[in-house]
Amino acid sequence: MEVVTSAALSASQKGKLIAAGYTSIASFSSIPPFNLALELKISETEALEILKSVSNGSMLEATSSSHTIVNGAQSAWDMLQEEEVLVRITTSCADLDHILGGGISCKEVTEIGGVPGIGKTQLGIQLAVNVQIPYDYGGLGGKAIYIDTEGSFMVERALQIAEACSDDMAEYSRMYRKGSHASEVKRQPKDFLENIFYFRVCTYTEQIALINYLEKFITEHKDVKVVIVDSITFHFRQDFDDMASRTRVLGGMALKLMKLARKFGVAVVLLNQVTTKYSDGSFHLALALGDSWSHSSTNRIILHWNGNERYAYIDKSPSLRSASAPYSVTANGIRNSGSNTKRTKIM
Repeated sequence: MEVVTSAALSASQKGKLIAAGYTSIASFSSIPPFNLALELKISETEALEILKSVSNGSMLEATSSSHTIVNGAQSAWDMLQEEEVLVRITTSCADLDHILGGGISCKEVTEIGGVPGIGKTQLGIQLAVNVQIPYDYGGLGGKAIYIDTEGSFMVERALQIAEACSDDMAEYSRMYRKGSHASEVKRQPKDFLENIFYFRVCTYTEQIALINYLEKFITEHKDVKVVIVDSITFHFRQDFDDMASRTRVLGGMALKLMKLARKFGVAVVLLNQVTTKYSDGSFHLALALGDSWSHSSTNRIILHWNGNERYAYIDKSPSLRSASAPYSVTANGIRNSGSNTKRTKIM
């Protein structure tokens, strides 16, 4: 699918199309000029010129690729073998890792949502640190991309979690790898911070542009093993009035992130907010962006309060059964349950 940025259009026209949710040429090539003019707030003449330019480019592309051979068929047996060796990123909570089959899966998109203060950002930072645990210690030895849409990333907190991770590795060496030269922990807390690529995005257009840029970035940084978006929701709840346009943009973004996860073998983690939903005569809390968005991830985990404890619940997964596990947010990061602060339970 050809993207808007590759079309023979001016930078201004491309910007207007992307801002309106038209990230691929196919998404608007059949729209009437009058409707396109209204959405982009341009003249109908200019809209017609845009559509003609796109039409000519698409015909040329189709002609040049008419003899392309489509590859990529894979047997179900090969897929099963891949699933069995699927690598995962530990959450540092044994109970949570257990219900997740070992941690957050690479090659998949995992959505994690919950009420404010439940620990979504804490878990995101924990994953950005834990993905760097070396192979010798059961980790992936990778790097992280952290996309911050809300300004909630705290570098001081990342340092605390990195220090705790470094201490855990040193303790592991002392207990299980005595006398081994490899047991010396060479990774310092600052090394963890240097391997987190941080992007701050302030508008939905910046978010769209960054998602489009990720393939190039990961190609140049092949050791990236996790992409965290905190949160996927924020700008799309604030800046969009046209729900159809929002759905189109979010669908395109979700597709790109799924392709990234499969192509590069990275874990994509999307943090989400909650909203109030009315159904069956009452209001209750639900993850934001609606029912259509719920199909945009492979796995969906809901974080909630149950009395005094934080719990994680697997709401959707093709390979994991629905289950809950308690967890705690401590000075050292995400750990096994130990909460003593009461909050409202999400239903």
